[in-house]
Order: sequence, then structure tokens, then C-alpha cells
Amino acid sequence: MSQDPENLKKSSKEHSDKLAKLGMELRRIQFSYKIEEKITKEYWNQRIEDFKKYNEKGLEYYNQVYAIMDLSRKEEAQRFLLRISKFRQLSTTLSETMEKIKENPTIIDSKDRQQSLWSREIKNQITEQSNQCLRHEMDMNGLFREFYKKYLKKVLE
Repeated sequence: MSQDPENLKKSSKEHSDKLAKLGMELRRIQFSYKIEEKITKEYWNQRIEDFKKYNEKGLEYYNQVYAIMDLSRKEEAQRFLLRISKFRQLSTTLSETMEKIKENPTIIDSKDRQQSLWSREIKNQITEQSNQCLRHEMDMNGLFREFYKKYLKKVLE
């Protein structure tokens, strides 16, 4: 810890307040990674827009988590920064797959008996990518909760 305890506490409190605000905004967005078999372009347009909003706010949130971690534990913060990068990569891949589905929404229809191999692959991709994003976020949130309990809670008390 390079900061004196009083400055660390003040900075941590400021970052914590920003983090709480971002968390509330994320909660309001309420994006779900669950894939629904909707076959309209309008649905996928809206889904993509919702995901972009959620992803943008999520990145702000995780960058704030990084900033608060960086105050006291630089190495852990650097590792978390790598996770943010991975989150960005996973999100980009998921967005690209959603764009493919938007162009041809029947890809996602499981009742279509004439689905091509390409359609099935896209459908499998979006399911796997959604699951990866969800698991990665859960992992990131778990790491931050652990960090909070170990280091931040003591500083903020």
C-alpha cells in the first residue's frame, strides 16, 4: 500500500460510491444472457441495443472495480484488468453472433426442421457465447466480492 491510510480510505470511499451508483444503473438495465427463440428482426435489433447498453455500463462498472482494487493491491488489479479485457472480447464475439442472427432470425428457431448446418452452428455459438459471458461475469463478481471481504471492507470501516 503506497497511500497513507486516511487517503486510501477517502479514495476507496469515493470509488465505492461510484461503484454503487454504477451497480444500480446495471441493475436497472436488467439484461439476461438467456437465449430466446424469437425470430423477428425487431426483437434482435432490440436485443443488440440492450446488450450494447448493458455491456457499456458493465465495462464502466468493471473498470471502476479495477480502479478501487488498484488503490491497494496493484497485482490483483492487474490480473482483474486482464479479466476486463477478456470480458470485452467475449462481448464483442457475442455481439457479432447476434448481428448474424438479426440478419437471418430464423436461425434461432428450433422448430425449423430444415435448418442448415450453418444455422445450427450459429445457434450453438450464441448459446455457448452467452454462457461464457455469464460465467465470466460471475467469476469477476466473485473475485471482487472476495477482494472486498479481504481488503476493502477493513479500509472502509
